[in-house]
Amino acid sequence: MRTKDFHYDLPPELIAQTPAEKRDASRLLHLDKTSGEITHHLFHMLPALLRAGDCMILNNSRVIPARLLGRRETGGETELLLLRDRGEDVWECLAKPGKKARLGARFQFGDGRLTAEVLEVLENGNRLVRFRYDGIFLEVLEQLGKMPLPPYIRQEPEDAGRYQTVYAKAPGSAAAPTAGLHFTRPLLAKLQSKGVSLGYVTLHVGLGTFRPVKAEELEDHEMHAEYCEIPVETAALINRTKRAGGRVIAVGTTSCRTLESRMGESGVLEPYQGWTNIFIYPGYRFKCVDGLVTNFHLPESTLLMLVSALAGRENILRAYDTAVRERYRFFSFGDAMFIG
Repeated sequence: MRTKDFHYDLPPELIAQTPAEKRDASRLLHLDKTSGEITHHLFHMLPALLRAGDCMILNNSRVIPARLLGRRETGGETELLLLRDRGEDVWECLAKPGKKARLGARFQFGDGRLTAEVLEVLENGNRLVRFRYDGIFLEVLEQLGKMPLPPYIRQEPEDAGRYQTVYAKAPGSAAAPTAGLHFTRPLLAKLQSKGVSLGYVTLHVGLGTFRPVKAEELEDHEMHAEYCEIPVETAALINRTKRAGGRVIAVGTTSCRTLESRMGESGVLEPYQGWTNIFIYPGYRFKCVDGLVTNFHLPESTLLMLVSALAGRENILRAYDTAVRERYRFFSFGDAMFIG
């Protein structure tokens, strides 16, 4: 298939710049993946679309303030975006301006509590950077870093917590798993009271998930690897659900990719800690996930290709056309879709 087969036209004013006043007050488009029927709801109505015996799997990764603004040792402003922890205080980073972030370049941030040196320039243009600091790195980062918002959001929200899910736990993401931003604790409790079991995985979201597909043919696109974990209790929950005939509903493409990357042909999910670079596009046969809660994604993105694999490209593009016509809000702070 071709990348341009996943294009759609989006009026710029439909790109949400701020979150909804209340998390679960977002709109929710339900797409029946079998019939293609489309219905409209509010997000807090989600429990009515699920069944007792279903399980819902959420990504509990926590966004770190991964954007660092500082100065080069030789003068001039610089920006680092932390992408992946390589261990021993070395991170893979995006650097701006890149031409100034040469091998051996040094930077300092804030009052100098945090300094950095470029150890290597990678083939993809990213830098390996070693940090030096006093104290605990994540605590220093909380003081000096900024939330790494997507480029289509022009200003930071007044409450930085709105770019974090209410169940965020494991720090490490460079971007939020945004489908989860709609959930509140009372809504999660309501799902459980209906008989929907909740389980958690971790996938630390890197920018590779959101990078544009430059290849003309999908088969030529290579996904960047991201770290993920499936705990023992989550694997057991999914296996019980499958055996009992319930559905596995993934919250977000990150949860979906984590589960699909580890479910074997036997239909049994094993616990896992490691990396995944799975690329899901039409023609893929889902082995674990039966339904998906997700946001509306960028044209020609790997995320749009994933949802098209689950519901069919024609169904998805028709649903997106409907969402544009009905003035849904798009992307990270936008409205949601339930495919089931």
